[in-house]
Parts: sequence; structure tokens; C-alpha cells
Amino acid sequence: MKKLFTIFLFLITIGVASAQDSTNTAPADTTYWLKSVEGTFALNQASFSGNWTGGGVNSVAFTTGIFARANYAKERWSWDNTVDLFYGVVKNQDEDSRKSNDRILIDSKVGLKAGEHWNYFASMTFASQFAKGYEFDDTGRTLISNFANPAYLTMALGMEYKPNDEFSLRISPFSPRFTFVTDTDLYLNVPDNYGVPIGETVRHEWLAMSLLADWNKQLSENINLKARYGMYANYETLAWNAIDHRLDVVLSAKVSNLVSVTLTMASLYDLDQDDKIQFSQGLGIGLVYKRGNFPEKK
Repeated sequence: MKKLFTIFLFLITIGVASAQDSTNTAPADTTYWLKSVEGTFALNQASFSGNWTGGGVNSVAFTTGIFARANYAKERWSWDNTVDLFYGVVKNQDEDSRKSNDRILIDSKVGLKAGEHWNYFASMTFASQFAKGYEFDDTGRTLISNFANPAYLTMALGMEYKPNDEFSLRISPFSPRFTFVTDTDLYLNVPDNYGVPIGETVRHEWLAMSLLADWNKQLSENINLKARYGMYANYETLAWNAIDHRLDVVLSAKVSNLVSVTLTMASLYDLDQDDKIQFSQGLGIGLVYKRGNFPEKK
């Protein structure tokens, strides 16, 4: 699994590096590349004196994120690369620190134009998390996840509908997925083991389909909305309650060139993780740094 991830990350790195100007040779023709790197950092803190009658808990929290894109397009061919990284921690007085956000998403897609708004495409997506995750109760905490436990490597082959620069829809009737759980003791705390058979480290789902919709809308000069919806269905276990769904929404408002307010929301349904819908939400005010040559959406 580590070899697959290393190879995949290497390919993405090549894509991003290829979009940069060389400083040791004559400037390369980068007119076919659009690239962007955005970094965010938010810090929240609260403290109360011992006689504060309104009550409250001393706390400190931070959230950081990196969003990078490197897209290539020439004639009928395109190559789009995306890296989204989120991590956040909150620490309340007299409690262990807890993750407030944790996400690794790496996506690479090669496309071949088939019509005015349609492309053939092949893609590979890696999704996981950085740090350990725990379930907390009155008796303490229980480890339920870790880096690359679980991790998902999804391949897709199909057609992409892209009517404009804001929206795209990938339709893949063939989308094999590999679920990795390399910690062979994790099932002791997570009986379903994220769908991976007990005693094994990977689950193969060869016969499956997927949908992926992306919407990037500039609502106003300073407000941007990004939404990403993914659906995954295994043909062998096809049933309404066995279809995986995930929706990620990021609403950001730019206060100045260096300060922004960001609202993140994520909703997930995966029967291999839980039989109910999972939901997370975060709000932060912090610093933002952005660089690249992607045209500003109006």
C-alpha cells in the first residue's frame, strides 16, 4: 500500500513540478498550464477567570489547510491534478486534545475531448487522514483510525460532462476501489474493520461504478463556494443502503488579501463505517495565502 501511495504521490508531484518555471534553463512554455497553491491557518483561543459567573471552558484550537492544483490542457488532451489537505486540533481544559478536522485527498485525472462538453477520462484518487482518531467516552478513549487506516485508492474510467468552468460531472461505470487497513489489530475496536476482511490488509472491489460532481462558484467578488459530491456503488453488493455517499462543502469569504473566514461541512454515509449518516462542521477565521495563475472567477 505504501508503494502504491508513493508512486501515486510521485506522479502528482511530477504534474505540479512540470507546471513551474525553470530557473536554470530558458523559460519553458507554460501557456498550457494553470496552477494554484492556497494555504490557510486559523487559531482560536478562549480563557475564563475562576470566578467568571457566565461559565466556560479554557480552550485552544487551530486548523490548517493546503489546496494545490496543476492543470494542463492542450488541443484535445488535459491532465488535472488536485491536492487537498486539512488538519485541525482542539484542546479543552482537563481533556485530551481531539481532532477537529483531518483529510487527505489527492486526485489525478487524464482527459480526452470527445465533444463540446464531454470528455473521456481516466482517474486515480487517494483519500485518507493524517493522525490517529479516537472514540471518547466516560472511561477514556478508544483508537478507531490512524494514518492510512483506513485509506482508499479509487480508479475510474468513463465520461466527464463539463458544460463550463464551474461544474463537472464524472460518470464511471468501471471504478475499482482498494480499501487499506494495515493495522491488523484495529478490528478489535472497529468490528467491521471498514469492510476489510479480518486478518487481511486490503479489500478489493473490482466491479463497481462511481459518480463525482464538482462545483466551484464565485458567489460574489469576495465569497466562494466549493462543493464536491461523490457516490460509489459495488455491483456485487448493490442495494440502496449499501451505496456510499460523501458531500464536502467549503464556503469562504475573503476579508482582505491575507484574512478570510471559512466554513467547512462534510457529510458521509458508508455502511462499512456506520449505518447512520456522519456529519462534521467547522468555522474559522485566519490567514490565507494564495499564489498561481488560475483566472479569478467572476
